[in-house]
Formats: sequence, C-alpha cells, structure tokens
Amino acid sequence: MKITPLFIKDALLILVMALLAGCGLVYEYLLSHYAGRVLGAVESAIYTMIGIMIVSMGLGAFAARKIKDAFNGFVILEVVIAILGASSILFIALVISLTYDLPQILADTYNIPFDALPEGGWLKTFHQFSLNLPYIVGIFLGLFIGMEIPLIARVREHLYGQHLQHNAGTIYGADYIGAGAGAAIWVAILMRTELSSAAAWTASVNVIAGTIFLFLFWRHIKFKTLIIASHLLVVGLIIAIGYKGEHWMQKLTDVLYQDKVVYQQQTQYQQLIFTERSLGPEQAPIHQFFLNGRLQFSSQDEFIYHEMLVHPAMAAAARQHKVLIIGGGDGLGLREVLKWQPEKVTLVDLDQSLIELFQHPETYLPGALAEQMQALGQNALNHENVDLRYADAFNEVDNLLRQGEYFDVIIVDLPDPNHPDLNKLYTRHFYLRLNQLLSADGVMAVQSTSPYHAKNAFVAIGKTVNASGFTRVEQYQQNVPSFGQWGWTLASKSPVSLAERLAGLNLPFETRWLDDATLQAAFVFPKHYYRNLADIKINDLGSHVIYQYHHQAWREQKGTVFD
Repeated sequence: MKITPLFIKDALLILVMALLAGCGLVYEYLLSHYAGRVLGAVESAIYTMIGIMIVSMGLGAFAARKIKDAFNGFVILEVVIAILGASSILFIALVISLTYDLPQILADTYNIPFDALPEGGWLKTFHQFSLNLPYIVGIFLGLFIGMEIPLIARVREHLYGQHLQHNAGTIYGADYIGAGAGAAIWVAILMRTELSSAAAWTASVNVIAGTIFLFLFWRHIKFKTLIIASHLLVVGLIIAIGYKGEHWMQKLTDVLYQDKVVYQQQTQYQQLIFTERSLGPEQAPIHQFFLNGRLQFSSQDEFIYHEMLVHPAMAAAARQHKVLIIGGGDGLGLREVLKWQPEKVTLVDLDQSLIELFQHPETYLPGALAEQMQALGQNALNHENVDLRYADAFNEVDNLLRQGEYFDVIIVDLPDPNHPDLNKLYTRHFYLRLNQLLSADGVMAVQSTSPYHAKNAFVAIGKTVNASGFTRVEQYQQNVPSFGQWGWTLASKSPVSLAERLAGLNLPFETRWLDDATLQAAFVFPKHYYRNLADIKINDLGSHVIYQYHHQAWREQKGTVFD
C-alpha cells in the first residue's frame, strides 16, 4: 500500500475517532461510578447510566444531521464535550452539597431551631433533582458523543471527494477498538484515580483529539481566533481541575457526611473515607470509616459489633486453633480473634490497599487518625500467626479446599449485600463450600445486616445458611449505636443448640461489652418475628434474592418507595 499524504491524514482521522471512543466509554464509567456513590445503588446506577447514554448517543447521531458544517461542528463539539466531561462531576457534587447546606443556611437566616430544619417541599424536590443530575448530565454527554461518528463520516467522504463504501465499517471499527482501549485504561489506571482527576485526564484526550483535527483541517475552520481561544480556555480548566480538583471534591464530599472528612482514597475496588468528630480538647475525636459511602465502623462503638461477631463463635467452637476470616480487612475482627491465642488465622480480603492502610496507618493517615487506628487495631494485621490473602473470597475458598485446609472457626465479616458482586458471597453455593472448610465441631459466624431495617434480608441469610448443610443455625442481635439494631448468624454441624452451648459464658479475657446475660438476651427476637419464614426465599447463585431484599429495604427506609 502506497503511503500518501491523503492516507496519513485519514489514518490520523481514524486515530482521532478511536481516542474519542475511549473517552466516551470512560465518561460513562465515571458518571456511573459517581451516581452509584451518591445513590448507594452501584449496580442499578451503572446499568441505568450506560442505558441512558447509549440511547442518548443514538439520538445524537440523528441530531448530527442538523449540523451543516461538519468541520466546524466537530471542533466546537469537542470543546463542549471536554468542558462538560472535565467539570460535570465537580458540578454535580457542588449542586448536591448545596442541597445539604440549604436547610442550615435557611435555619441560620430565619433563626429556626436545629431540631426543626426545613427539609420538605421544594427543598426535598431540589435534593431529589440533584441526586438525578448524573443521569441528566449523562443525557447531554451522550447526545454530544453520539454526534461524533456521523460528523467524522462526513469529513472522511469530503476528504476523499466521494462516497466511501466501507466508511461506516472503518469508523465503527475504530470506535469499538477505541472503546476497548478506554475500558482497559479504566480498569488498569482510572478506577483507582480520584474521580475529578480521572475526568480531567479524559478531557485532555478530547483536547488532544480536537487539536489533531484542527491541524489536519485548518483551512476548513472558520472563526479561528475564537476556536483557539476556546481550546486554551479548556486547557486552563483541565489544568485547574487536575491541580485542585481533588481538593475541591474533598471539600464538597465533606457536606455528604455528618462529620468532617479527614482522609479519602480511591482504591482499585472501592472508595475509602474517614470522618472525624471533635469532642473537645480533653477527649479523643470519634472517627468513622466508610466504604463507597456506607458506614463500616465508628471508633466510638466498633467494639460492640466486633465482640458480638467474634466471641460467640469462638466460645461455641470446640477448639480455636485455626480460624478463617472472610473480609474484615480493617483488622478489628482479627484483633478479637487473636485474644483467643489461635495457632493460625487466615484472613481473605480482596482489597490489598485497604489492608495495607490498616496495617501501617502511620504511613497513610494523618496524625490523630493514624494514632487512633493504631490503638484500635493493636497491630493485629502484623501478627506473626496471621496469613493474609489478597483475593476474591468466592474463588479463594476453592483454593483452600484444594489445599486440604480446615478451620475450627469461620468468621464472615463482609459488607452488607448491597451489590451483586457481594450477593454471591451470601449464597447457598458459597456457604456450602464454607461448610466443607469447617471442622465437624466448629462454628461459623456471619455478619447478617440489620434485623430491623432489612428484616427479609436478615432472615434470608439465616435461611440460606440453614440450606447449606449446617445442622444448627441460630441468629442473634444487638444494638450498635452507629448502625442501629444489628444481627449475626451462627451455624454449626452439631445438633446442640448454640444458645444453650453458650449459656454461662465465661471468657478467658476482659471484654468491654459482651457478657453472659447480654449474649443470652441477644438470641431473643420479638413475638412472631419469623412468622413469614416460609415466604422468604433462599439465595442461590444468580438469583440475587438477598441483594434485592436488602436493596428494597433500604430504599423504603429512605422513603423512595411508597407502597
């Protein structure tokens, strides 16, 4: 093939299309990710956003027919996409933070008591609108991105001076390959990059593509001075967001939490947030830890949760030599397990970055926060008897089975099943394999969400464990102030009642909360609590039963579902 100036120009044009396709896919992921963070429904937000943007891109392709000058239209289009792509997440965060601030602003202005903040009427409508802003921005971005392919197609035909038989195939080929590259870059790099920074990097590629196009078709461009000025403006915006965006996002994120955000990090798998509440100079501050916007523990009362999770299972088991912890990367459950002086503890958690943060808080966290995390963790994650495995527990249990491992106690300390990827770790399939790992006289404990706020999900967890080959399954509850009423599930292969086995509990060490009376009372539920047990479904792999129960319950708690 002879390489001519025309061939080079066309090849660069196809490269521009591929770059823009990658940008378009990354914008979908960025908006989906942020929508999930704000709405707390990651999976549905991702699917909704992608669906909305695909439809909008189709409408944009139709709308491109109205643009008479493909050259100038394309250049202006890239400027608009770059501005919208770079700034949209910051803009959405600003509007949402404003809806949280407005009630207090009005209260301060009109001397309204703090316990009567105005939150209904138009304020509630404004807040609901702000939560849907990611989708609205997605519609506009989709419309503009959808215009790119038809305009590029028209430019190519103008370039060759004829109708091109394989024009659509060439452009769509570049589009698909570019989108694939964009997906790879998202997974490999941008998933662990702060969102505003990722948006700035992506918008810079739009600017580069637009600049290449300007260079190739300079003689076709009108209003050159204005176009150059607009590109310089976009470059300035991108530099500003790249330099200060993370700081601005942190300030705006502060508003979404009751307390001051003192640390945040985006790992490959999740967003980590620490908040701080000052209690005055004479008391240590209260720190709370959030994953993807959901509270995981508070330094004020985490000991209640972790003592209730760990010690009933450890006390009910015949031995405590070998322990498996699924999740629990913060090391606080591990801290309680180590009080039993086990010979070996295997901890399986997917997020290595999270574990390393709690292993070495002095390296990653600011002063007071680092000191408190060190005090809470008691260096548990660095204990010589602990085997840390950075892996998806769903797959790692198979490796443990192949290695012939068995455990006296299994502690399942996972986040709530608020995402389908977590739902698989609450299935009969998963519990069956944990059953195989558990020794004949061992005990398993499972974090089981709130028996009050998400009753059906709580009961479904117990019923699913019961359907997984365990002879005895019992559930218990306790109030953890930061969470409200919370629940756990105990399971064993022995027919002896676990509650009876734990009667007269006398632990070989001091506890801050748990004692015999507290534990026995924890097994008591209100009259008719399990009345609908027969109607609750078992969670099999692929059914998403527990995820759906949990998602529905928390939507109702938020008031977003009206029966």
